[in-house]
Amino acid sequence: MLTLFDDYPIHQTPDPINTPASSDRDVYERYWFNGYAKTGDMFFGVGTALYPHLGIRDCGISIVVDGVQHAFHASARAGDEPTDMTIGPFKLTIREPMRSCSITVSDNETGWAGELVFEGRTANIEEPRHTFGRGIRKVMDTTRFTQLGRWSGWLEFHGNRYEFDRETTLGTKDRSWGIRPLAGGDRRGAPALPRANGLFFLWAPLHFDDFCAHYQLFEDTKGRTLFSVGALLPVYNDIDALPGVEDPTVTHCRNLEHQLTFASDSRMIESVQLAMTTIADDRRVEIDFEKIFTFRMKGIGYSHPEWGHGMWKDDVAVASEQWNLSDVDDTAFENQHVQHFMKVTIDGNDGIGALEQNLLGPYEPYGLEGALSPPSQDN
Repeated sequence: MLTLFDDYPIHQTPDPINTPASSDRDVYERYWFNGYAKTGDMFFGVGTALYPHLGIRDCGISIVVDGVQHAFHASARAGDEPTDMTIGPFKLTIREPMRSCSITVSDNETGWAGELVFEGRTANIEEPRHTFGRGIRKVMDTTRFTQLGRWSGWLEFHGNRYEFDRETTLGTKDRSWGIRPLAGGDRRGAPALPRANGLFFLWAPLHFDDFCAHYQLFEDTKGRTLFSVGALLPVYNDIDALPGVEDPTVTHCRNLEHQLTFASDSRMIESVQLAMTTIADDRRVEIDFEKIFTFRMKGIGYSHPEWGHGMWKDDVAVASEQWNLSDVDDTAFENQHVQHFMKVTIDGNDGIGALEQNLLGPYEPYGLEGALSPPSQDN
């Protein structure tokens, strides 16, 4: 089936662009964002994705203010044109590729509405291709890039309106595609045998006045690095000053380190120190964190029991919900994937950002056993 992009010289197979190269039902295309106030009192996330073999688009917006996390969910039957990123009242528009995009929510039965604009403060940085398997099957095979930027616009929900100013509202764009496990998975075949599978993932895009930092790390159950990204990125006052899709002046880093302390009864990180070493001059960059509060990624569909990614709801379906941060069960599976809103420091420079954690299964260096068990007391 032909679509608008078929008029561009960008094909990687003889098929039309709208035909995925893989027949795996978990093929996806996703946009993900976070945003937060420099004052430390507000954090939000936005996610939207297309699952071409499932015929579904879905999205979510979630925001934490005054100790409460609010969430908007929408899902719809996917149309034939992949550039039309509309899901009921929600729409994502690419204003300038790799520089700026906008998100709108028109009036609907949930009471949510808004107009948001994201503009890059840095160029984009490509992360290594992520591959992750369970047994002989490769369940994750993705490419992702990250850009740090600014937000402007407004959101209305549950009778409140919040304005975002580009000088005081920072955040991140995360764009990924490939194959990634979706809600429920493929239930065909023999029941899976118990295996010591694990996922240890840390991701930290950070803003400072004069630069940004990016830390991304996947490790296996023994603490061996699977893939990682470390970088210090120049910042630019407006998108016209960005040097291109990628920035040749980025300072790349290696040897990503972490020292984590957990809550006594769960895997929630309570304190953290990260470090990485610059490749060019072998300088060790230490990053100190102070947690403000925790954003649950289920607010935008990750591990959500009712609005998980790729779930069929209806031709168009919307919903909203909210919960108090103090009431969250940090031992439940749906609450393991989180982003901690953090104050951060590098070499005396104060900044702000997020530390994402997703720690599932065993991980020997911190004494993590089973699927969700907290660390042993002697670690």
